[in-house]
Amino acid sequence: MALANENYLKTPEIYCFDDVEKRVNAYKLLHPNAKLIRLGIGDVTRPIPSVALKAMHDALDELATAELFRGYSPPKGYDFLIDKIVRDYRTKGISIEKDTVFINDGAKSDIGNIGHVLGRDNIIAIADPVYPVYENATIMSGRAGYLHEDNKWSNIVYLRCNEETGFVPELPEEKVDVIYLCSPNNPTGTTISKTEMKMWVDYALEHDSIIIFDAAYQAYITEEDVPASIYEIKNAKKVAIEIRSFSKSAGFTGLRCGYSIFPNELMVHTQTGEHVPLIKLWSRRNANYTNGISYVVQRGAEALFSRKGKQEIKQLVDYYMNNIRMIREELIQSGLKVYGGVNSPYVWFKTPDDMPSWKFFQLLLQDFQIVGTPGVVFGHEGEGYMRFGGFCSFEDTKIALNRIKNRL
Repeated sequence: MALANENYLKTPEIYCFDDVEKRVNAYKLLHPNAKLIRLGIGDVTRPIPSVALKAMHDALDELATAELFRGYSPPKGYDFLIDKIVRDYRTKGISIEKDTVFINDGAKSDIGNIGHVLGRDNIIAIADPVYPVYENATIMSGRAGYLHEDNKWSNIVYLRCNEETGFVPELPEEKVDVIYLCSPNNPTGTTISKTEMKMWVDYALEHDSIIIFDAAYQAYITEEDVPASIYEIKNAKKVAIEIRSFSKSAGFTGLRCGYSIFPNELMVHTQTGEHVPLIKLWSRRNANYTNGISYVVQRGAEALFSRKGKQEIKQLVDYYMNNIRMIREELIQSGLKVYGGVNSPYVWFKTPDDMPSWKFFQLLLQDFQIVGTPGVVFGHEGEGYMRFGGFCSFEDTKIALNRIKNRL
């Protein structure tokens, strides 16, 4: 008799964003002519940069010839893309070794899979509210323990991150082994300053912890005091993995490509106390679990590091940031408490009259034909909040804001 991995049964049957979509689809069945404007799930809407499109067309043409045909990609990724990533870090004053770069199919996969190379007994720390994959991956790996009556897991340390902290996570009071950090944050749009990031690195150094740093939104940073990379902090390579993605900066949500950095200095320990470079474990996992990312997509990603590619990314980022600035200003004028929207394409705001998140979601959907993301799907501290993103068109953003103007 084949047995199930019952840890998977401990997670919600429907992924939180699928739940949002299910409710939206139910509304559309009853109101087929309604013009819904989606300010919720963080999918992009603008075309991918032309420089990446041309590079992928050229790569496809190569595959049509016997002389240039390529089959499986290297598990770690092609050198032509890795070299560009290393050079890009170098232009920002950060030295990254080529062998530490791993090309992936976007940040989500590595965030979820990193648990494969970490021991079961590690204590995991996550913020609340937070990107749901951090908690769900911990549950499915069997590290979460049991569920308390308050719907929090016994073996997960929930970092204090609420209105009192400005939705910036505070250091844990106890020792933890693995810390998930995201800056700019999804869902709150808040950021960790260089001073605060140094505190996290110092904590990890003192307690022999690992930081999994999700930098998927680093392209949206506008303020100098907010680090785009955790490696801007001295000695961070000894304690941190950094994960990045082309999804939200270059419109690759459907193409799927990103990369992770596993520094050679980052060590984990065996039960006997032996020090082992984490990269050695990840290399074995990577070689056995993936056949690499499409050659065509990697050529597209490579083109993004060209002068024209960087210009086109900036145009995309500026477009979405203009949308989120308009949203942020309108919500503030409506008298709502608003976070984010400065270094991030997301705003996080308190619902009117402390309305529960799902109730406010339904109000927006039914009365304004606007789709938001209920804060509670990101954790218990998200109850009473809503996330809007700046990823729809400029025209639809203006329509949405006209609908809610002076009505919330």
